[in-house]
Amino acid sequence: MHLFEYAVLRVVPRVEREEFLNVGVILYCSAQGFLQTRCHLPEARLQALAGPGLDLDDLRARLQAFERICGGRREGGPIGQLAVASRFRWLTAMRSTIVQTSPVHPGLCEDAAAMLDRLYEQLVV
Repeated sequence: MHLFEYAVLRVVPRVEREEFLNVGVILYCSAQGFLQTRCHLPEARLQALAGPGLDLDDLRARLQAFERICGGRREGGPIGQLAVASRFRWLTAMRSTIVQTSPVHPGLCEDAAAMLDRLYEQLVV
């Protein structure tokens, strides 16, 4: 069994109202060198929560940035070139933008990719 850490990606359309919708999960497992995110934008639910001013294209771009940073290399920009643990810490840092993360939670798993799928199904879909 390997230690892993994860956080839920949330869309918070109006920070002052503190309402959010879970749209993804990011999972890090040091022992497996694993850092990935899985996201889904339920457009109708988001628009009902946020109202007509929500820019879905901008939101998609922000979530794609999470994916690029997880993947590392040049595509992830300067943050994507950091070590895996540093990228996870940067992605899960507290922020007050439209895309936020939950607190980080630990767990144990044998297969990080399978655990990411399981958490995604439980917390997002």
